[in-house]
Amino acid sequence: MVNKRDQPLILVADDNRHNVRMLESILKPEGYDLVVANDGVEALKLVEEASPDLILLDVVMPKMDGLTVLKKLRENGENQGIPVLMVTSLDDLKIKIKGLKAGADDFLRKPFISVELLARVRSLLRIKHLNDELQMKNILLERVLTRYIPEDVASEIMRNPEQNLRLGGVTSEVSVLFADIRGFTNFSEQHSAFQVTDMLNQIFDSLTEPVFEYNGTLDKYLGDAIMAFYGAPLPSDDYAERALHTALAMQDRFTALMDVIPDMEELGLGVGICTGEVIVGNIGSHRLMDYTVIGQTANMAKRLQEHARPGQILIEDQTYHQVAELIQARPVKLPELQHYRQLKQIYEVTLVKDQPGVS
Repeated sequence: MVNKRDQPLILVADDNRHNVRMLESILKPEGYDLVVANDGVEALKLVEEASPDLILLDVVMPKMDGLTVLKKLRENGENQGIPVLMVTSLDDLKIKIKGLKAGADDFLRKPFISVELLARVRSLLRIKHLNDELQMKNILLERVLTRYIPEDVASEIMRNPEQNLRLGGVTSEVSVLFADIRGFTNFSEQHSAFQVTDMLNQIFDSLTEPVFEYNGTLDKYLGDAIMAFYGAPLPSDDYAERALHTALAMQDRFTALMDVIPDMEELGLGVGICTGEVIVGNIGSHRLMDYTVIGQTANMAKRLQEHARPGQILIEDQTYHQVAELIQARPVKLPELQHYRQLKQIYEVTLVKDQPGVS
């Protein structure tokens, strides 16, 4: 947990009033703020309420001893970064080993010298400050990443960056979706660059939500088109269904936008979905790469989208067989695509029998 304070806050957990007064007399003149817990239970409560920057923890305390407090403290992921200095009169190596195993950062034996106490406090607070800065940078990095790539992909990169930032990919079966705004080229020629950009952002803002709602991976924006895929990086058994329901939600959202934005009356949305094997991974250079899918499946999805009329969703044979129980569809003949062997049969989705909840 990262805290922004003018002065570091130190929690002193000790039931001995003399020890507490001594610590206060040493630490307060140095500009540190203190909160005091007289037993182990109160110490854990104050950690949650005050989120201190450092804990000075006695071992022998009423209600709950310091080692138990330390174990419970470290069980909470949010408290992992709070340094703990155990201050104790016990000179037992076994106690120190137990404390270190439980998550203590340092030990100081009573009676202590004030200079030594301050040196250890400053050292641990410096480590806490560096950890806080690192955590803030990681939070900022994750925010930046999720602005440009899907959250699932960003989380996977952060989990193992050395592995996941390598160029290359793996073979996976996915469903690829392309959605394109029909009539947008003509719209762009008749409006200013600002109006075109504003309109595109409004449409994309609405159409992108179903991709994430149905656990898809937003690949990229291509001019006035959206590319997404389902089944990677997180595998699932219902990737074709999720792609289908994304397409339906996109069409519904596009229709809703047309009802409230007069300038969209001449626009429409065509969608194509294709299912099959692709290479999923990082494509590009070591300076700039794109997490994307490569292969005939992606190419065929784009071809289907290019031939989809406004309001139409076109799928191929493999997608149809995976979602056949959910839809009504009619075969469509597109002579221009007959030479593509993967497109054995093309269907237009005319009705969806069931709209499942998002899991």
